[in-house]
Amino acid sequence: MTFEVLDVAPGLWLWRLEYPDWRPEAGWPRVVSSTCVESAGETILLDPLAPAEDAAVIWTRLDARPPTAIAILKPDHVRDVDLFVERYGARAFGPWLFWRGNIPATELEPIEPGSELPGGLVALYDGRGRNETPLWLPEQQALVFADALTAPEGELRIWATPHETRARAALRELLELPFEHVIVSHGEPVHDRAAYERALLLPFWAD
Repeated sequence: MTFEVLDVAPGLWLWRLEYPDWRPEAGWPRVVSSTCVESAGETILLDPLAPAEDAAVIWTRLDARPPTAIAILKPDHVRDVDLFVERYGARAFGPWLFWRGNIPATELEPIEPGSELPGGLVALYDGRGRNETPLWLPEQQALVFADALTAPEGELRIWATPHETRARAALRELLELPFEHVIVSHGEPVHDRAAYERALLLPFWAD
């Protein structure tokens, strides 16, 4: 399995892997991103997908600063939370509702908009009605999204939803936060504030 590691800011990095169960009709690119942030003495993994054991660059980096918490941002982003909890003994957080065929064995502490996670990370409201809680990373001045935004062709876009007016308003409110970086799971992973502002003006993206 091929992988890529990207440093975004001090204490903030991500790795990219091919999703093992991906299929062409999935509606999103095969490569997905997982994020690691160090904040207020905590190391938190966001929507982590485990690399192969021979991906030493990733595992060595994680083992050097073992994750203390894991956050799942959306019901269908359970991914490998159980593996990381078993390996590192980290606390795990996530939605209160999951897809029937994608339920973690780990009992996750619930995240809702406004929740504060270890490290001072704050769960946000995206207005899309998909139970996603993007996260605000204050130390790195970054926003991390599961699926609310995407960049399958390199340009940051809001992912289509029946609740377009509500979603655009909710995402516009996030401009009140002093963020400089935007990370998304699908497509080109790292964007800046200007790209986010443009995305709010563009038509929603549909696969």
